[in-house]
Amino acid sequence: MKAAKESYSVLIKQEAKRLGFESCGVAKAEFLEEEASNLEQWLKNGFHGEMKYMENHFDKRLDPRLLVEGAKSVISLSFNYFPEEIQNKETFKVAKYAYGEDYHQIIKAKLNELAFFIQNEIGEVNGRAFVDSAPVMERAWAQKSGLGWIGKHSLLIQKNKGSFFFLAELILDLELETDTPFKTDHCGNCTKCIDACPTEAILPNNTVDGSKCISYFTIELKDEIPSSVKGKFENWMFGCDICQDVCPWNRFSTPHSEKKFKPHPDLLSMTKNDWEEITEDVFKKVFKKSAVKRTKFVGLQRNISFLK
Repeated sequence: MKAAKESYSVLIKQEAKRLGFESCGVAKAEFLEEEASNLEQWLKNGFHGEMKYMENHFDKRLDPRLLVEGAKSVISLSFNYFPEEIQNKETFKVAKYAYGEDYHQIIKAKLNELAFFIQNEIGEVNGRAFVDSAPVMERAWAQKSGLGWIGKHSLLIQKNKGSFFFLAELILDLELETDTPFKTDHCGNCTKCIDACPTEAILPNNTVDGSKCISYFTIELKDEIPSSVKGKFENWMFGCDICQDVCPWNRFSTPHSEKKFKPHPDLLSMTKNDWEEITEDVFKKVFKKSAVKRTKFVGLQRNISFLK
């Protein structure tokens, strides 16, 4: 049985690599005991702001067996999205993950391919694929699967690779050989992400106050952006990469090779003036299949007006 578990894990990792995933690891599907108290405290502190959905499915967030009946393994995968070219520093900026087409669909399609491969090669296996759209604590599972450690900015960092990655999971009722959890924190005494955050959203104890994050204000918050943070966004109009851009580990970031993540050419060349005068037609053209559509044209206009 052990030999079968090992060979299945090797087989799955080989196919994940062929599909373009940077890393793949396996953890046993079980209750996340340590994360339970942390999540409870985070919610009690109101760090989720207006993201009320974070309060839902508390038990499911912590136990994958409540998401997939008979779940035995959580496969964690990472997919690089670091771009070859970035926007001009002087313009209004979009977080790098949203440069190209919406990652949810692209990564989900690859996960479904992997699941289909498992069914064909191993047999009747039940499970579900997740890409940042369900109550799954993806960073905790990635760390438990040996992919990397969770940095002070609460994002997963992979040694010699950085943090510009999407995370995804396959939760299966198949027993697999598990990987050793990543236990070493390689951030050490570095506080660059904490020091660089203009809204002081990153707290000293590896916690992010989501209600103070620029990404929260420009994407999640549907109401008016509070005047208390006026002048602190450093030209970020959708999301924010400040904490990642200053992280020393991201000197190892290499450009992705996924064609669908390439930005619309206009995105890289647009000036502040272009953004201020953007029409709905241009918005639809530049962000045709992008995650930026989530904020809608009026939302982006609100963000741009706030930056003026």
